[in-house]
Parts: sequence; structure tokens; C-alpha cells
Amino acid sequence: MKHVFQPLARVSFRLLFCTGVCLSVLPETVNAQQTAADYFESGITKSKANDFTGALQAFSMAITMNPDNAASYYNRGLAKANLKDHRGAILDYDKAIDLNPKDALAFLSRGVSKSKQDDHRAALLDYSRAIELNPNDPQGYYNRGISRSYLEQYRGALQDFSKTIELDPSNINALFARGITKQKLDDYPGSLADFTKVAELNPKRAQAYAARGMSRVKLNDFTGAIQDLNKALELNSNDAESFYFRGFAHSKQEDYKTAIADFDRAVAIDNSNYKFYYGRGFCHSKLGDQKSALTDFNKAIEFNNANADSKVYYSGKITRPILDNLRNIVQERNKINDLSPERSEAYFSRGITRSKQGDPKNAILDLNKAIELNPTYAEAYFTRGLIKSQQGDQKGAILDCNSAIKLNPRYGEAFYVRGIIRHTLGDENGGCFDLSKAGELGYTPAYKVISEYCN
Repeated sequence: MKHVFQPLARVSFRLLFCTGVCLSVLPETVNAQQTAADYFESGITKSKANDFTGALQAFSMAITMNPDNAASYYNRGLAKANLKDHRGAILDYDKAIDLNPKDALAFLSRGVSKSKQDDHRAALLDYSRAIELNPNDPQGYYNRGISRSYLEQYRGALQDFSKTIELDPSNINALFARGITKQKLDDYPGSLADFTKVAELNPKRAQAYAARGMSRVKLNDFTGAIQDLNKALELNSNDAESFYFRGFAHSKQEDYKTAIADFDRAVAIDNSNYKFYYGRGFCHSKLGDQKSALTDFNKAIEFNNANADSKVYYSGKITRPILDNLRNIVQERNKINDLSPERSEAYFSRGITRSKQGDPKNAILDLNKAIELNPTYAEAYFTRGLIKSQQGDQKGAILDCNSAIKLNPRYGEAFYVRGIIRHTLGDENGGCFDLSKAGELGYTPAYKVISEYCN
């Protein structure tokens, strides 16, 4: 069982729209404000229906109508967060806090998004401010405890989880997190009480028995540990680490054959964990099977090195093949228009045709001519950028996307393509901000990329 903390709770959507205060404007703008309120309520309805893309668009319209309403930014931030666009969410929470610096929920939500970006130090500041503004909300203490745990500030985390439980005695996540924190502080006797309480509140929670079993292993209560791990595996038969710890307990009782059976199950579930091979190798050695023991010890050493290497070389970035796949879903904007006297539209369309025929060189020449004849032709810059990217000229593609965006700041596809290219070239932060903007502008495929590569 991997001892991980529970995810931060999702913050509820703000259901109140302060029409009397937030929308107080001059009398001549009353109709426009009512329209903003309609868009806001539409956003809330869509959020409650889990249509976060639709909600985002509705809140964006509300913001366009009334850019001084903090609740619109806050709720748009929540919609972005639910689409896993945490960078974009943080920008909206920033604005909401600028407009309403006393909003504890905005600080709490911004802290969650910062935590999701692994910026736990910044998240701590937001959670602390949320606690100052609303000291009776257990969620602020719990979230701060989680961030402190990631920063290995276990004593501070312990205090936060204890405060959460003081305010909410049946908070299972806080009880479990406090138990794990006590384990980190080597307080295994203290952790038993927390895991026992979790099991009482939720007898079907396998993690509670698995964690308590691990604490009992540390306390040399191997019989009790085996009982707990039996229960954990009864509830979750696919938990490799529970098999490992039960095998470890059996080996401590010198029941090496039974231990080997557990280590075999652990390896079958996860064949890349060097601890499992080490445990099995130890038992084989004790039973006199030195050949099998040597094989397992070799694997334990090899897998440990392989895991260390993978952390260096495989970082999950957008590779060139992935870039090609993501870019190829974008369609150029080629709609028939009146032909201008300089005929730039004809060059543009011929360029697209040549590109589709596999003639990128002459396609670019046509697009060059279209831009020469009409320097404000945003679609021509963008399409030329697509072709340059296909040909491997990513920096040239970015320059063309820059030009397209400068000419048309609402060009969602251009932000999308620039975003995936920037990400590919190592500018993950800039790329993800571009993808966030693309989604905000209505190019929804950006959110799938954000979900996979920006978190």
C-alpha cells in the first residue's frame, strides 16, 4: 500500500451573485448588468451540471459585461480548475482577490491550484490567509497540513490535522492523514488510534487496515500486522504493498514459504519495485535456494538503478510525435471571402491546397505572397506557422503564431499551437499558459492537453 495523502477537496461553487453590491453601477447600465447576471447564473447552472467548458464561456461573458465582479472571476477559476487548468485558474483567483481581498474561499481555492502545481510554499501562504479570514473552516487547516506534509514539515502538518479534527471530529481524511504523519515522525503507537478510528468510521476502507498493519510491523506486532493486512487484502486484492508487508511479517516469523507466496503476488502486481525482489530473494536464501536468491537480488539492484534513470530521462514532456498529433487536429481557417484587388486570398487558398498535396515548399511561397500583399492576414501567418511546424521549424512557427495573435488577440487556435510548441521546446510554463488562454477563448481541445501535460 502506498501511503499517500488524500487529494485536496474541491471547493464548492459560489452560488450567490451579489447583484446589490457587486453590480452596483450607474443607472444607464442597468440592462447590461442584468445581462451579466444572466450569464453568471447560466455559468452556475452549467457548473452544477459538470459542464465546466460551458460554464467557463458563460463566466467569460459575464466578465466582459461586468469586469469588476469578483464572483465571476472566482467561479471561472473554479471551472478552469475542474478542467485541470490550474495556471489559468490562479490568474482568475488573483483577480478575484484583487477585487475582494477578504474572500477566504478565493485564497483557499488559489492554494488548491498552487498545490496542484506542486507550489506548496506559495499554497501555504494562501491557506494561512484563508485561515486568518475564516478560522473555523476545517478545510483550510487540512489543506495546509497536506502542503506541509509535502514539504516534510511534519510537526506543523500534525498540528494542522489535529486542528481539523478538533473542528470536524469525523473527518476521515484528516484522521488518516494524521496517522500517516505520525508514522513519518516514528510515532507508530500514536498512529494506531487514528487508523482504528478511520476503520470504525468506514469499515470498508482498505487503506486504514493496511496502514495500521504497517505500523504494527514497525512495532514488531507481526501477528496483529498479518491480521490487519489480511483484512486490507480482502477489501483490495490488488494492493502490492500490502502483500509486501504481509510477506515481510511472515518472514519475520520465519515462515519463509508463506512469505515467498506474498512476495510473488506483490511482483505479479508490480514487477518494477525493487523491495519486492529483495524480500523474496532474502526468503529464497534462507530456504537454501541461492540461485533464485541471486536472481532476485540482481533484479532488486537493476530495478533500483533503472528507476533512478527514469526520473532523469522520462519527464513526460510533449515529444515531437506527440506534437505532430496534437497539432494535426487543428484546421486552418479557410473560408471563402470576397477576392480583394491584390488577390491575397487566392494565394492563401492555393497555399493550403499545395500543402495538402504534399508540397510544403511552394505552399510557404504562396503564403509568403499572401502576407506580402496583405500584412494583416492573421490566418495566413497562422497557416504558415502550421506548415513550418510540420517541417520541423518550431521557432519559425512560434514567430508566425505571435504575428497571428498580435493581429487577432482572440485567435484560440494560434494560442493552442503556440502553446504545444513552446511546451515541446521546454517552456512548459509558457506553453501551459497559452493552452489556458486557448481554452478560455473557446478552443476546447486545449483542455485535454492541459489535463495530460500541464499537471
